[in-house]
Amino acid sequence: MTFRGFASVFYSEPAVLGMLANVFSAFYVALQNFAHVSTGTPALGLENTLAGIHLILIGGLVQLVAGLLTFRKYDHLAGTTFVAFSALWGSYGATRLVLGSWEISKSSVVPTTVTALTDKARPDAVTPVMHTTAILNHFTTTLFSSIDATAKVTIALANATIAPTVSGNISVPQPPPIAESAVAGLVPYITIAFIVTFCSATANYVMPVVFGAITLTLVMEAIGVRVAGALGASGFMQLVITAVGLYGAAALLLKGLYQRHVLPGFGNAPFDVLLLGAAIKQSERKQVRKGGEEEEEKKKNSKYAEPFALGNMADTVAAAVLAFHSFGYPASFQVGVLWVTIDAAALLLASYYACLRGDSFYCTKFGLHCALWLVLALEEFVASVGFPRLALGLEEGALGRLSLVGGWFFLLSSLPPFLLSLCRDRAELLHNLSFTFITIAALPQMPSHSRGVFLGLTLSFYSGFSLYMSFVSLVNSIAEKSLISRGSRLLTPAKLQEMLFGLKRCLTPHPASVPPAPDSPAQLSARLPDALFYLCNGLAAWAAITGSSVGLAQGLLALPGVLVPGTVMQLYVARLQVRGGRRFGPTVPFCYAAIWATWGLLRLAGPAMKVSDPILHGFGAGAAAFLVINFFIIIIAAYSNVILLILTITMEALLVCFLLFTLNRPTLKLEAGLLAYFGTTCLYGATAALTNHVFEKNLIPMGPKVIKSAKPKAVCGTSPPCPCPTSEKTSGLRTIAAVLGRGGVCGIPSDTVYTLAASCRHPSAIQRIYNIKERPLEKPICLTIASLKQLEAVEPPFSPLLWEFMRHVYPGGIGCIVHKGPWLRKLGVGEAYDYVGTKESIMIRISDLTVTSHLLSMTGPLAITSANPSGEPDSTHHDMVVSRLADKLDGVLCDGDSTELVSSTVVICTKIDEGRCLSASSSPRHPSSKAAAGSRSHCALQRRAIRLLSPTGKLSFLREGAVPKAKVLEIFEKVKNKMAATQDA
Repeated sequence: MTFRGFASVFYSEPAVLGMLANVFSAFYVALQNFAHVSTGTPALGLENTLAGIHLILIGGLVQLVAGLLTFRKYDHLAGTTFVAFSALWGSYGATRLVLGSWEISKSSVVPTTVTALTDKARPDAVTPVMHTTAILNHFTTTLFSSIDATAKVTIALANATIAPTVSGNISVPQPPPIAESAVAGLVPYITIAFIVTFCSATANYVMPVVFGAITLTLVMEAIGVRVAGALGASGFMQLVITAVGLYGAAALLLKGLYQRHVLPGFGNAPFDVLLLGAAIKQSERKQVRKGGEEEEEKKKNSKYAEPFALGNMADTVAAAVLAFHSFGYPASFQVGVLWVTIDAAALLLASYYACLRGDSFYCTKFGLHCALWLVLALEEFVASVGFPRLALGLEEGALGRLSLVGGWFFLLSSLPPFLLSLCRDRAELLHNLSFTFITIAALPQMPSHSRGVFLGLTLSFYSGFSLYMSFVSLVNSIAEKSLISRGSRLLTPAKLQEMLFGLKRCLTPHPASVPPAPDSPAQLSARLPDALFYLCNGLAAWAAITGSSVGLAQGLLALPGVLVPGTVMQLYVARLQVRGGRRFGPTVPFCYAAIWATWGLLRLAGPAMKVSDPILHGFGAGAAAFLVINFFIIIIAAYSNVILLILTITMEALLVCFLLFTLNRPTLKLEAGLLAYFGTTCLYGATAALTNHVFEKNLIPMGPKVIKSAKPKAVCGTSPPCPCPTSEKTSGLRTIAAVLGRGGVCGIPSDTVYTLAASCRHPSAIQRIYNIKERPLEKPICLTIASLKQLEAVEPPFSPLLWEFMRHVYPGGIGCIVHKGPWLRKLGVGEAYDYVGTKESIMIRISDLTVTSHLLSMTGPLAITSANPSGEPDSTHHDMVVSRLADKLDGVLCDGDSTELVSSTVVICTKIDEGRCLSASSSPRHPSSKAAAGSRSHCALQRRAIRLLSPTGKLSFLREGAVPKAKVLEIFEKVKNKMAATQDA
């Protein structure tokens, strides 16, 4: 069923949502700023509540949706910007909710004093973040239960920010550090907004104005913390955001409706991003020669936009907020924890999109960073907010920190990414090295008098360097090439692989060379999320090490180190495993997330929760259930590798210790030893999994399967009913080419999804395709060739505009529907002329996949269609082709996971040059003899015809697939502009 209307329009142009989210949020804040300046009274009570909710829902969540949709459209700039600004508005709104919670709590305690308070008595009352109020009074449930009869603490984040002081018989809540926290959060966002403004000038004329106004607004809001008059200037800039943003949203909406630029401002840019690389081109070449590398373009991936800039921006903000707090500004982390938590969510999205792009290095790196920021933020929140409410002094907090071990595992976990970055650029190496220094500075055993300064300095440097990395990543992503150099490599990948494989060489009696890449990804010893899975379990295990009875301060400080990586991050890993499609993939991380959550609540938060007898609270029954579940997990691990098997067996022993603890028979020393061993095993597993997946080779051994299946996976019997050679070997391509040459039908990979192919020399094979996939006869089958040169050689009567468009989209995940003609027979279609395409047109595909190109060079043109039963999802792995269609096929070329998740985008080009009067001479590289002998007047007539055709040429879409429609239209606009400029010249 096809839906029409705004749903498809907004998906086509999700930037409309992003623009409107910024417009509505800015306008709301502008109204409050003008009211504050005109009346001299800031917003109070319910006004702040409504504003905070508005900013979170509209500026945060709606803009987040726009950012996620834009990432899918392969728009690096807009996707990164909208997600980053959604975190900004979300943090801004959450801060106002905290303020509103404090105001409402204060008014409920001392109702007569609310109206009597003056600005002088309320130093934070003039801050811009206080213009909106928010209710967070019941945001969460109880974190700290009653301790004796003197102190009660609630888990509610807002309530935790309201630390009351008792004066007489009245408890007066103290104001949270709104002003200081707002400055600490706004400063890094100002720098990020400036970078986004600069980069957006390479896209169009509207976005730089909007983002530039946002930058100035953030500056004025930060100044308005101390000078209320700056809020007037902030309100004026917010009106600029409103006006220009509304115009930009209208222009994008009309562009989505009419598939062309109706209003000016989009389509052209103040300057070309390629100009940024002009000044460094020679120096970059020198660096490349010095490093002994070949200059290469950035690898393109049309699935999702690159998340590297987003991840670096999130690192910038989190490190900056923590750096301010390390220097004592503010001393309390009551509000700062909100900014870091929301920013960590953006970092997790960057990790997720890196996973979608198949990048295990950045998926693991951003996930590890997210865990560290959350653990540090929650530890500081507990120390600055929880301890005062529990009447715990500085000495008790310092003693509690000294016994923590989890920070050391963070230090060890930072080493594998640093080691692997030796074969990457030097900027990445320095970035990972600075993160390692942060883990050193954050160690709880650091001297208390120097820990804050050392940690603040390392966080400051890391924040600044991450900002630089954000700029470089964003510029290079927009240009889709390395415009700004990040430095040469210290080691080549081959040299680093040789060094890493030395570990296995030391463990084996006979020396061996570095193994080749396996025939299929299934033969790798690790999957993409495995490294993060091992790291999460190792972090939780070492954070849970106590060795003796847990004190109140030690337990509360260690709790974030267990719950964040062990539960929160591991649930994220389970989600990644679901996407991987592995049998029982999410089972292990999901169950272990529940185990660590239960462990943390009883062993670490037990003293605060006043758990007197674990059996009475159901912990004993839970421990017994976990023992049974983990027994089956051990069986699953036996089918994987030795490392995972050791891990699960160790977890079984830990669960026995946990059960004994619930029975009031603790074995604390044995438990500590098992936790240390468990974490060490996880560290080795993480290093091996990350290394093996990054290099796609089994360099570091993880051990064989202890239990092997009696027979390999088969379809309809003990073996596949058709040949299934691998694409890694030339013999495999020759086998499939021979089958196709004999008139067989085979499943082959493409640059999108797997396809069914038949040789055009055998029309009967093409007819078989309809029967194999039960495809309706009215649906045509397209044609694929190896390169555009084959098409140019037969001189089809295409116009120069169509030729130029094809040069820009081929090879790639786009299929062009063109008019059929006698040129098809010259191409090699022969007797299959009536079996491919329709009577009037045919779709041409040229895959951007080396395997497919080599196969086509052996077979000639092939008739193809998607390799799935009609009406069912596309095949994204050769196993799907084998399991669903192998019994009907003559062969399957196995190439692992497909490049895309959806099929190609189909563009109808039959009206791209309406009124076409040019013949075969239109082919610019192969003019016919008649055209060459034409008169000057005839050439002038041709040039005039081209001018008339270019502006009126149009495209329509039969299907939007791997390449977004907006991307195709952008290419078409560039082609037309290039043609017009060439003709004018």
